[in-house]
Amino acid sequence: MSKFDRASKAAAMLTSPVRALRNARSRTVTHEGAPALVRDTKGELFLLAVTNLAGEDTFYEDGDTRDERFRTLVHAATAEDPEWVARLVSWLRTTANLRSAPVVAAVEYVRAGGPHGRRVVDGALLRADEPAEVLAYYTSRYGRALPQPIKRGVADAARRLYTERAALKYDGVSRAWRMADVLELCHVRPRDDAQSALFRWLLDRRHGRADTVVPADRLPVVHANTQLNAVPQNERRQHLRTTALADAGLTWEALAGWLGGPMDRTAWEAVIPSMGYMALLRNLRNFDEAGVSDAVAETVAARLADPEQVRRSRQFPFRFVAAYRNAPSLRWAYALDKAIGTATANVPAFAGRTLVLVDTSASMTQRAFSQRSSMSPVEAAAVFGVALAKRGNAVDLYGFADGVFAHWIARRTSLLTEADRLVGRVGEAGHGTRIAEAVRATYRRHDRVVIVTDMQTFPDGAGRGGDPVAAVPAKVPVYGFNLGGYRPTVVAAGRANRHEFGGLNDATFTLLSLLENGRSAGWPF
Repeated sequence: MSKFDRASKAAAMLTSPVRALRNARSRTVTHEGAPALVRDTKGELFLLAVTNLAGEDTFYEDGDTRDERFRTLVHAATAEDPEWVARLVSWLRTTANLRSAPVVAAVEYVRAGGPHGRRVVDGALLRADEPAEVLAYYTSRYGRALPQPIKRGVADAARRLYTERAALKYDGVSRAWRMADVLELCHVRPRDDAQSALFRWLLDRRHGRADTVVPADRLPVVHANTQLNAVPQNERRQHLRTTALADAGLTWEALAGWLGGPMDRTAWEAVIPSMGYMALLRNLRNFDEAGVSDAVAETVAARLADPEQVRRSRQFPFRFVAAYRNAPSLRWAYALDKAIGTATANVPAFAGRTLVLVDTSASMTQRAFSQRSSMSPVEAAAVFGVALAKRGNAVDLYGFADGVFAHWIARRTSLLTEADRLVGRVGEAGHGTRIAEAVRATYRRHDRVVIVTDMQTFPDGAGRGGDPVAAVPAKVPVYGFNLGGYRPTVVAAGRANRHEFGGLNDATFTLLSLLENGRSAGWPF
């Protein structure tokens, strides 16, 4: 018993980097009218960055308002600490695995006069279509007079990222900004003779010089792709069993266009060996509908379950839930369950008793993360809540909104099915967000409290003040996981034992583990 006593005394001194400003609650309210706090500039920018998808509406904010708040915060943080912003931008792309936020942040860092613009822009770009995205974003807002740091950063990234396979995959003729536009506008210098030949081919294709000879020795992939495209349309399906599609840089999307018809079993089985992890994950339903053989399905399942491939893919855990829900057959279920287990392996196994509250209110359920996604914040929250319950020694898991409901799970049950079952209970506790009432109804001398929510609570119906976690003693840690990124918050973060995080991924899990191991946590970058 003395062991836990010592741990709780040490915990009383621990802090984390996201900080709410003191003495601000009386002047701020949540979107639902409850007394609230505001964070310092860095904390607000960090939480918004890990939850923001550019141009996307959320439950409480339209996309334009949210994007303008993001830009304003980047400028303010750059003026305050440009080195910190430079590290944040790189971390958002390389570790948090976000795409739109680092692009916007890098451009606005340059606009704000950040001293490391070239390096920051280059570090924000990991995929070969992203240099063009920087130019598209900048010119749409600020015109075609590009600052030198943006030109040079984009040129560095293009030199690093532009390959034959990348060109065939991302330089589609329907794109407004082509790779050749990047080359011309940013004066990209090729790194060797092979890339020089690639640049000439990209420029010729952009400017309609179709008679350009493709040198097989310097551009073997483009040459093989050109030969494939020369095959008459009515003869293409018979080539599927004998053609090495990977040698021609043919993705599954390009293959569908090349065939000019449906992707049948033969087509899928021909391209599956060269498909990437995310492409496999998103096409399980298509594999089933085409009747892909069990032997091929076993190779796909083995890749999906492989821990090293899961780690390299850096998929958000909720994507495995989406794949599980969308796939009509059960032959993928075991592999997906193993994969999500790997993706959540760094969720800490808490000692003592833990209370986990998952927000199931309307603001967590009525909008997907983006227009191209069917996944809502509550589904990401459910994955995390169930993962904590499965790994912890004694975890009480509740869904909450206007009321609460207990969600009991067996330790050895499937994380996928339990997360799905928890999401299926949305509505049982109503549709509002009442954090204070939920904490009072469920806290029973637990050793810690974890609340996964968008922080936009209603006022305390009992009229017991503005702190929604007042029922939890000050010596007990409260971890608030913010999935909304809105400006007002209700967690007094940055003070002893009151912590706020954003982004349910390995970076967040690492911060949580540091605090649980008796160490104050700094920024994850």
